[in-house]
Amino acid sequence: MTDQHSSDPIIVRDDGFHARDIAAPVTLAPDTDPATLSDHLDSDLLAIDFPAFTDGRGFSLARRLRELGFRGRLRATGGLIADQYAMARRVGFDEVEIPAERAARQPADQWLARAQDWRDWDHRARLAG
Repeated sequence: MTDQHSSDPIIVRDDGFHARDIAAPVTLAPDTDPATLSDHLDSDLLAIDFPAFTDGRGFSLARRLRELGFRGRLRATGGLIADQYAMARRVGFDEVEIPAERAARQPADQWLARAQDWRDWDHRARLAG
């Protein structure tokens, strides 16, 4: 784990937990109108909020941003759990920000176990086969 304050949010990447950087991203709500996504294509860092792990609208927004050509860093924030990490990576997220409390309940090894899953699963290839 990082050497930050125990209440600070944690950034999850394919190589484990990291301290949250100082950059404050523009954060899109899950009900953001997809027609407005092109307004954000030049951003270096965007976040999409997941108010709960049961709210999957952010996955669709991330996929659409990548389809529109967004090349910056894309962060999921809020309610995601380790089991959703592979899906987040597949749709275009680079990282997930989680509360410190979730990191304590779901340590880095649980997230790292999902890190390889997203590379090994290609739904388009499975459908074509």
